[in-house]
Amino acid sequence: MNTKVFNQPFSLRSSTIAVGIALGIALLSGCGSLMRSDFEPPALAIPEQWQNTTVNEQVKVDPWWQLFHQPELDKLVSQVLSTNNDLTLATLTLRKARLQAGLTRDDLYPQLSANLGASRNQPLDGGDATKSYQANLSVSYEVDLWGKVSANIDQAQWAALASAEDRESTTQSLVATTASLYWQIGYLNQRIDLSQKSIEYSKQTLALTQRQYDSGAVTQVNVLEAQRSMAGQEAAHSQLIQQLTVAKNALAILLNQAPAADPAQSLASGDTWVEIKQLPDVAVPDVSVGVPADLLVRRPDVKASLYQLRSALASKDATYASYFPSLSLTGGVGESTSELKELLRNPVGSLGAGLVLPFLQWNQMQINNDIADIDYQTAVVNYRKTLYSAFEDVDNAISAKQQYRYQGEKLAQQFSAAAAVEAIYESQYRNGAIGIQNWIDAQENRRSAEAALLENRYNQLTAQATLYQALGGSDIAPPLAKE
Repeated sequence: MNTKVFNQPFSLRSSTIAVGIALGIALLSGCGSLMRSDFEPPALAIPEQWQNTTVNEQVKVDPWWQLFHQPELDKLVSQVLSTNNDLTLATLTLRKARLQAGLTRDDLYPQLSANLGASRNQPLDGGDATKSYQANLSVSYEVDLWGKVSANIDQAQWAALASAEDRESTTQSLVATTASLYWQIGYLNQRIDLSQKSIEYSKQTLALTQRQYDSGAVTQVNVLEAQRSMAGQEAAHSQLIQQLTVAKNALAILLNQAPAADPAQSLASGDTWVEIKQLPDVAVPDVSVGVPADLLVRRPDVKASLYQLRSALASKDATYASYFPSLSLTGGVGESTSELKELLRNPVGSLGAGLVLPFLQWNQMQINNDIADIDYQTAVVNYRKTLYSAFEDVDNAISAKQQYRYQGEKLAQQFSAAAAVEAIYESQYRNGAIGIQNWIDAQENRRSAEAALLENRYNQLTAQATLYQALGGSDIAPPLAKE
């Protein structure tokens, strides 16, 4: 393509237009920054106890589940983070958001398009047919006079960052749920074991009572009471088995398995998970109560809400800027001819500019600006609500941890006393000093106290996991695979 070809179509008028466009761009290039809103964090009422600026060294949250020194739990967490469907969906959402942000960034660059065409015309009177060819290569570019394009880019990028935090929030929730199910399975297995032992003990009590009845030492009521007690324990035992099935199925879902599948058969790298049979007898890691407010910005849901707020602000700016005049530059090379060689030898170039004046649609502009402002105000409220909910989560989790620990001490005392009472009543019953009902009641009290103590142990573990989740932490989500 030679210089002569491109000089042909450009008249003095075209050159004047081009110079005018260049001058206009130079004058208006600074307008975009004037249309951008400065971000100001929403006013928040931070409780005084959350304003401590010193982070206690005891606050360690990543990876918090390893602090319990449970290799089987570590295996499960690793497997869940590599196979869980919810995390996969969150990952796909993040990838989509990043791709959309990439598409928005493309608006900063010229857009190139080309087309080729050919046609053949045959006269109805039988004359010679003619062929024609068309070729066009065009470039278009929208000058970002008022910052609309850059605001759209910011909006998409903030949205992508929010999506990344949503993925991280999903990850942290999955870890806490996995740990809770792991401990729940151990708790239920231990309860089932204790229940089975109690049933065996009740059978012995029933046999003893039956012998006493056969010898005339007690009435039939004593036998019936022993039978009633054993039947109630067997029914409770069945409930525990059902609860264990539900917990195992929930874990299977986390591991991306069908319910009723054995989790031990599907861990990665040929590894297996040994089902926990009782709650771990390990010290619950301590966390300082004086958690500073700035630690809560580690929470992915709080960060996601903040990014969504900034995305809404950028969207508001883009909406406002969209009603200011927009300038589009176009350039093209093309021609239509009946001779293909002529088409290729002498293309015609063109340069143009289009000015759109959307502000003439005053009513629509005002309504859309008001809608964008409402969206931003909604994001402000959501951010404030999310942050206050974070304070609530941490405060509740800290309270639960403290109260469960206190309750554990009292429940241990209750169990010790109940076991002693049962032993006394057993001795008195065997010696004929009391009726069987006193002994059966003492057995039930001891079993209830033991179950409550075991449940408290489970609650302390899950409360610790809830506290770690409430505090947030550094990213623990697996890295995205290279695309």
